[in-house]
Amino acid sequence: MANSRVNKRRSNKAKLHRRIMREKLAVMIIIILLAFAGLCVQLVRITDGNQAEYQKKILSQQRYDSTTLPFKRGTITDANGTILAVSEKVYNVVLDCKVMLDNKKNQAPTVDALVECFKLDRAELDKYIKEHPTSQYYVLKKRQTYDEISPFLEREKTYNEKAKKSETDIGKIVGIWFEEEYIRRYPNKTLACDVIGFTGTDNNGTYGLEEYYNDELNGTNGREYGYLNDDATLERTTVAAVDGNSLVSTIDANIQAIVEKYLLQFNEEHKNEHREGLGSTNSGCIVMNPNNGEILAMASYPNYDLNAPKDLSAYYTEEQIQQMQEEETYYDTLNKLWRNFCISDTYEPGSTAKVLTMATGLETGKLIGNESYECTGALQISDRRIRCNARSGHGVLDFSGALEQSCNVAFMKMGEAIGVKDMVEFQQIFNIGLKTNIDLSGEARTASLIFNEDTMGPTELATTSFGQGFNVTMIEMASAFSSVINGGYYYEPHMVSKIVNSNGNTIKNIEPRVLKQTVSATTSAMMREYLYATVAEGTGKTARPAGYAMGGKTGTAEKAARDRENYVVSFIGYAPADDPQVVIYVVIDEPNVEDQPHASYATGVVRNILTEVLPYMHISKTEEMTIAEQAEAENALMGITQQPEEGQQEGTEGSEGEGAQPAEGEGTEGGENQGANTEGTEENTPQGATYVVDPVTGELIDSISGLPAEISRSYEGEESGESGENEE
Repeated sequence: MANSRVNKRRSNKAKLHRRIMREKLAVMIIIILLAFAGLCVQLVRITDGNQAEYQKKILSQQRYDSTTLPFKRGTITDANGTILAVSEKVYNVVLDCKVMLDNKKNQAPTVDALVECFKLDRAELDKYIKEHPTSQYYVLKKRQTYDEISPFLEREKTYNEKAKKSETDIGKIVGIWFEEEYIRRYPNKTLACDVIGFTGTDNNGTYGLEEYYNDELNGTNGREYGYLNDDATLERTTVAAVDGNSLVSTIDANIQAIVEKYLLQFNEEHKNEHREGLGSTNSGCIVMNPNNGEILAMASYPNYDLNAPKDLSAYYTEEQIQQMQEEETYYDTLNKLWRNFCISDTYEPGSTAKVLTMATGLETGKLIGNESYECTGALQISDRRIRCNARSGHGVLDFSGALEQSCNVAFMKMGEAIGVKDMVEFQQIFNIGLKTNIDLSGEARTASLIFNEDTMGPTELATTSFGQGFNVTMIEMASAFSSVINGGYYYEPHMVSKIVNSNGNTIKNIEPRVLKQTVSATTSAMMREYLYATVAEGTGKTARPAGYAMGGKTGTAEKAARDRENYVVSFIGYAPADDPQVVIYVVIDEPNVEDQPHASYATGVVRNILTEVLPYMHISKTEEMTIAEQAEAENALMGITQQPEEGQQEGTEGSEGEGAQPAEGEGTEGGENQGANTEGTEENTPQGATYVVDPVTGELIDSISGLPAEISRSYEGEESGESGENEE
């Protein structure tokens, strides 16, 4: 009985306990439901009342809500695909203080990573963060390659994974992003610098192909827009960038490298020889295909590194550069360096213009080729007596002999037979005084530097006949000469063969353009014979490479003020003699020697260049070589040069003597004095000229070690250190 009462009391207590627990649970559920309801009400209130404000806040925390997607400027290659200019993607390291400081513990790991990966100054970085906690755009490093930012990216990934697994808040590496852009890179540094030109910080070209084809090379920037949709979700719309078109130039990097090697060699050999300074005031060379107007090589000296176009340290000391900056002549000096001597500078051509005089006479019928001329050493023209280069006279010369010996008296008589009207007319036919419209920026116009019918009197006619008294550019002369020896067709010279888009599809082929016929095929054939004889038997002997028959003409022009001190020496020629496939024109302005008027300074450069270029172009030899010539050709192709034996003098065979010297007390109107043979002179390859083009990769390599040429990634005028806030 007693047990029954105990059990009943226990049962009642259990029921009471369960009821109390149910009531507590019910109360708890009610509280939770009320809290949840309150939260929902609060969310609705926030959403309805502060929607715009919170959307702005969300957007303000996005790094790419609106960003520019840069285009890639088109590539420039040579005719064989060797890259001459290319745009490389780089990254600006940007700090967003506001995002980083969203959690104070983010600062330490983020700053640690920046300091260690980018070698930044911790004190300066901490100072900036403290003073600009809301800054969202601060450039820490500019134009970093992917390899340079990779260590930071790896560290960021590793640390943030660790922070995610950590039980305590250790902060994250955040607030750093990388802004993409492109820089222009020139893998071969100075190679073809006058032809290529360079770009500025605005991605626009300066000089050369970079400027002339700027609109083709540049593309259109893209844009990525960020916005919130109706669900307050960040959406992105991307307008892709359109990359620029690429250029395939007519330049052959191998021929270009050969040309530049020998221009540099000449200038190094004669550096500081007679006066302090370079081996010449200017030197230039054009190699072109006379049958279509394509320029295979174009170079001048001094040159410059396209990766650092404002660096004058190769030619001036720091003190001299500082003085230029103080005297405000620094940019004048740079502009002179950047100018393309082959198209922008003018000069009197000298006896190379005799080719045009003779062709004019034959084409007009005023000369037929069977004429003979007696040279007594001078000719009276009006009130002036103009001497020939041979003061004692050449004696009697036939028509071909007049060109072979470059007799000024004979050519003055030819000019008299041609007359003013035809002389002026044919200068225009040969495009002298007019732009060639070559596709390069900076071509000079020489219309005001030649005579017309009103200004050409008897004396001007006489001096024009042997290449003095008027000015030309190198490209003018090379193009005119090509028309004389190619059958009479004047091709517009051009540097680009086709334009391709970013997908590699050709969008424009630039075909050869025949603008006119300057002379008949008959006249052209006759001129080839005379020019061949000039090299075989006359003043151009020292230009001929062993094993090849070629034609050409030397030139030496006395510069104004006619002080018999400063001259322009030159040679223009073609090979092979019976089938012209290449034209070469070398001009040396004021060679740094005691006795300047020797065209052999130019012929020596021509000989060296053609000795390498003709075999490279697979142009077969046309003549048997002597044992000595074979050894010389092999040495040249191997880059081996011979030093003349002690006491050996420069030869005089084929030396040119073309100066029109005035009688005592008279002014001079002429050009060329006796030259000297440069055969056998020392040809040591100067320091800095040891790079050659790898035929497999198409890149420049060191000729000794075989290692790639060192490429500078620095960009002139741009700092790689810290930048100010809001820098763009």
